[in-house]
Amino acid sequence: MSERARIMIGMAAGALWALVLLWAAGRYVALPVFTLMPTIMTAFLLPGLFMLVVIGRLAQRRFFDDDIIDGGAFAPGTGAEIDQRVLGNTVEQLVLALCIWPATAVLLAGQGPGVIAALGVGFVIARLAFWIGYHLSPPLRAFGFAATFYPTVFVAIWALARLVGG
Repeated sequence: MSERARIMIGMAAGALWALVLLWAAGRYVALPVFTLMPTIMTAFLLPGLFMLVVIGRLAQRRFFDDDIIDGGAFAPGTGAEIDQRVLGNTVEQLVLALCIWPATAVLLAGQGPGVIAALGVGFVIARLAFWIGYHLSPPLRAFGFAATFYPTVFVAIWALARLVGG
């Protein structure tokens, strides 16, 4: 199987993950509407903790490696370089989520708190899959990327449809 085919399978699996996550969140994760603001404020705790772990891992790598302890560039293809890429992509995904999730939580009326809480949990699971997949074989990161990206895309579409449709 070609690398492109493996990536496509991972992306399709990530899209399926996103649909199941949002369906389950909308159907089974019911939080009272009065919890909307606290939920929005805490939905990013787990993603933030994931970033903390990756940053800590990079700091550990630097501390114990004389070649990079003074802030030198990570050698291409090393575990440290992969971790740096994971961190960079996680920052991109988290900024996107910060721009979209709070508004969608409000627009999704009674489902909003449960959906955004599920998005926070799903984000961390997907980021772990991305991180592990990237270390095992770069094409395996496709699932984790898609499983992080597509829930944000799909929840934005869902919220916009709710907004337009009333």
